[in-house]
Amino acid sequence: MKFLHAADIHLDSPLAGLQARADLPAALLRDVTRRAFAALIDLAIAEDVAFVVIAGDLYDGDWKDFSTGLFFAEQMARLRRPCFLLRGNHDARSIITRSLKAPENVREFSSRTCESFPLPELGIVLHGHSFPNRAVPEDLSAGYRAPLPGLVNIGVLHTSGEEPGEHETYAPCALGALRLKGYDYWALGHIHARRVLCEQPWVVFPGNIQGRHPKETGAKGCSLVTVEAGRVVAVEHRAVDLLRWAAVEVDAEGADLLALHARIGEGVRAALSEADGKPLLARVTLRGTTPLHAALLGDADQIAAECRNAAIQAGGEFWVEAVKLRTRPLRAEAVGTLQPLREAFEAGLADPGLTGDVLAEFEALRQKLPVAAREGLDLPADAAALRALAEDAWAEVARALEAAETP
Repeated sequence: MKFLHAADIHLDSPLAGLQARADLPAALLRDVTRRAFAALIDLAIAEDVAFVVIAGDLYDGDWKDFSTGLFFAEQMARLRRPCFLLRGNHDARSIITRSLKAPENVREFSSRTCESFPLPELGIVLHGHSFPNRAVPEDLSAGYRAPLPGLVNIGVLHTSGEEPGEHETYAPCALGALRLKGYDYWALGHIHARRVLCEQPWVVFPGNIQGRHPKETGAKGCSLVTVEAGRVVAVEHRAVDLLRWAAVEVDAEGADLLALHARIGEGVRAALSEADGKPLLARVTLRGTTPLHAALLGDADQIAAECRNAAIQAGGEFWVEAVKLRTRPLRAEAVGTLQPLREAFEAGLADPGLTGDVLAEFEALRQKLPVAAREGLDLPADAAALRALAEDAWAEVARALEAAETP
């Protein structure tokens, strides 16, 4: 017997910051989360799973119109198998104001208390507690019932766990407490990166099914779980994403223009080789000390075009989300009118008091934003990220000042 464990569908949510990009093919970006969800249902049918579990955030927030719910209903009609749905912070009961009659094969966990769905014909029971509101500060897993003997017990939980990373903290819980519960499999959601926290018992974040911003790189999908003789015997990651995000690092150290173009091509081809034939959206970062530093400051479009050219030659689809310059000039070039400004810039970044104050200001700004607007936002959270942002600003200032000095 097999089942699919998915989470964080965020149906009908856009890809961050790309809606106004005329240089990107509209067909590539259109309805990408819908197409990924349809691919998930295709996989469920192809693998003949007994049921599907969605561990929170099927929706990205309140529906803009009824087409979101109608699309979900269409996919459930195709599935024709039970789908166990848990609400998370993005689709909590209090957030979704529009609704349609639930498809007959959808069973939604209660938001008032932990609810159990026994499937004695399969030797399975599922336990879950939906979010009643977006903010759930308490450990919901503490209220989950004891395991039912003689059945494979599956806990469905939307949680930040112990290490939320860049994600908001909701329904936090300790891995040790989940293990002590006595369940056979914990189907978690909320963390968008795939994480297998434990194998005895299995405690799994499958990640989201489609990357939506530059930080969500790599293959995205769900977990295909196999149960035999009353125990979980296999958990496999299956990709269902339609396009992927990648981070391409190019070493520009000492490179002239010809060498740089060659290295860009190498980076693009390496990224495409790991993409399983999927189109790529990439953030390209150039690093190192190079005589090309000054020329690169105003040449992001050229770099993006070289990336596309390399992809065309390699027979792949590769689109540049942004070019980040982390290059430095040769020492001889660094001496000049900008040198005092650069020294002051470095002194500021080396001052822990100043950087701490700046980071605190960014965090205060982040807290003022709606939760949905925070995802994928490049506000720095630590000293390394602050330096990266400052280097971007420095590049723009240096380019403008050097252009002003040019006769």
